[in-house]
Amino acid sequence: MTSTTTASDRPLRSRLNRLIRELWFQVVLAAVLGIAVGTAAPGFGEALSPLNDWFIALVKMIVIPVVFCVVTTGIASMDNLRKAGRIGVKAIGYFLVLSLASMLIGLVVANVFQPGAGLDVDPSTLNTDDVPKTSEEHATFTGFISSLIPTSLFGALTGDAILAALLVSIVFGIALNMAGEEAAPLTNGIRALSDVVFRIVGWVMRLAPVGTFGALAMVVSTYGAESLKQLAYLIVLFTATCIVYVLVLLGAIMRICGLGLFALMRFLKAELLVALSTCSSEAVLPQLVRKLETLGVGRPVVGIVIPSGFSFNLDGSAVYLTMASMFMAQAVGIDLSWQQQLVMVGVMMLTSKGTAGIAGGAFIVLASTVTAVGHIPLAALSLIVGIDRILNEGRVFINVLGNAIATIVIGKWENDFDSTQARSMLYPKNTPPSPETAEETKAPAGT
Repeated sequence: MTSTTTASDRPLRSRLNRLIRELWFQVVLAAVLGIAVGTAAPGFGEALSPLNDWFIALVKMIVIPVVFCVVTTGIASMDNLRKAGRIGVKAIGYFLVLSLASMLIGLVVANVFQPGAGLDVDPSTLNTDDVPKTSEEHATFTGFISSLIPTSLFGALTGDAILAALLVSIVFGIALNMAGEEAAPLTNGIRALSDVVFRIVGWVMRLAPVGTFGALAMVVSTYGAESLKQLAYLIVLFTATCIVYVLVLLGAIMRICGLGLFALMRFLKAELLVALSTCSSEAVLPQLVRKLETLGVGRPVVGIVIPSGFSFNLDGSAVYLTMASMFMAQAVGIDLSWQQQLVMVGVMMLTSKGTAGIAGGAFIVLASTVTAVGHIPLAALSLIVGIDRILNEGRVFINVLGNAIATIVIGKWENDFDSTQARSMLYPKNTPPSPETAEETKAPAGT
């Protein structure tokens, strides 16, 4: 009797052990514990904020090496350099179309539902102490171009500016490609470095539950329900818009690609959960690169689309920018004409580029746009600074998922996407392998 019970418990214990080892489950468990600690002991929960800061710092430490290795080896291995330019042009075109669509969706929702109407706030009564200084360099075209050019070739690889590192990586990869056999030892060395870097990525990502625990404990202890009552409508409206955006627009794009949206979300569940809990797109960039290579997207496509996408294809941030701008205008009683709203969208299309790596980048873009356009008083930013961290949940989720989908789209467009491999990963017939196990057992594309 006892032996029979023990034998029947073994499969259950085995499944439970596998579940506990899954990163996404550890992140969910850490999130629940973080919320519990933040609710039960607010003071202690707020003191746990450094856990998230340390995790994000560790990820940022490895982001630039990942970009350099993936982009450089991807371009160096190309038979035709024109492919790199073709991928870049297609990616930028796709990003611009999606960013514009995202901003217009946010604009329409804000005009229809009027989240800020009726507040009748006097800007002179607002406390602007918490409003950050605007990032003026992102408000001009020349400032944006200047941010792309590093002070030195290798200086870009030791900094935290993704676009500058991407530019250096592309130039370095092209030079290796043109050098041919003479540069083969260096190319092989960078490929070996790539394996080492991704091993470090795996170690860092195992700390994601720690960052999640600290982040949610801090958020729950800092923002109580009482402080959110007045702004609850904006939070609910923005969240609903994000859900509809994902299901309708991103779902339609995935159907066109012949794949399922929910299957992709299951495949990327660990990355999406980490991004949600830490409110940082960059926190999952290295792991996302590896997962998309595992999915069957070619390394040249992944190497160019993902790093550039995290600066140019922030669809969630685009929805947020127009909705937040209209909320502030409505709250202080400013009636913006459609012409003024479209001018504001045009400015945001410029100011929203190149802010990856900046803490609270979308909020800084919002401040830059308000300053550049001049229709809305800067003091109105204090209306939403308290809930920006909560609104960041939706925009980060869309940013990460949108960039993954963009990589698949460009991969199919370039005929550099293995649909058979993707289906085997998204729709496993028998026992689904752990994503982490699949990554370890499969060599990255292009190596």
